[in-house]
Amino acid sequence: MGAPARWTQLLEILGNEGHLDVTEAAERLGCSSATIRRDMDELARQSLLTRTRGGAVVSSVAYDLPLRYKTARKADEKQRIAKAVAELVPSGSVVGINGGTTTSEVARELAVRTDPGGTSGGVALTVVTNAINIANELAIRPHVKIVVTGGVARPSSYELVGPLVTSVLQSLALDYTILGVDAVHPRFGAATHDESEASANRSLAERAGTVIVVADSSKLGRRAFAQVCALNAVSILVTDKDAPEVLVEEITAQGIEVICV
Repeated sequence: MGAPARWTQLLEILGNEGHLDVTEAAERLGCSSATIRRDMDELARQSLLTRTRGGAVVSSVAYDLPLRYKTARKADEKQRIAKAVAELVPSGSVVGINGGTTTSEVARELAVRTDPGGTSGGVALTVVTNAINIANELAIRPHVKIVVTGGVARPSSYELVGPLVTSVLQSLALDYTILGVDAVHPRFGAATHDESEASANRSLAERAGTVIVVADSSKLGRRAFAQVCALNAVSILVTDKDAPEVLVEEITAQGIEVICV
């Protein structure tokens, strides 16, 4: 297991349990205590946990992990979700995409597919995004037109946030918005941990004819601090096949199409 995967698992355990000692972590991750100590020291250096005598405790920032540490979570599920979403978007569409690991996968799927417009040298897709990593990846694709909102960059998610996002989006019309979120709850809607991200993402949703939320099954039934939108603003939820049947039925009952892949 590589260091990034170990770091992700350590941070997930700490997020769930609040504390972890070196010996227990070594047993659970199948590596040496010396390796765990080095990992904990490095994560403490990045202010992602707090070292204690013999272990570590959760840091407040660990509940909102930087994007690079989220990538290893449910990677197969995210790729399946991304492929399914790419099939929902017709060639020539104007698509809003926010930041996140799942939406980044969606952007890659959209970029590599063969579209009629792209083969003839024209624009096959217009992508409007507040995620600078997605803009960076798609900018080299000649068949994809990239529109980047203004805003202040949030380092943990690579998203641009703030009033400049809204000021750009208010003059645009989107066919689809693809939203990655931290939680999807039948009563509390789609939400994220940071209120500035939620505001930017809400603006993307409000400008779209169809809102597609992408969320792996671990995010269903959960609540997060800041609501992006109520469920009645969502047209389609794309998740993985491990989604609890009870939750899927409850969400479907609200008129939302749920696709499990």
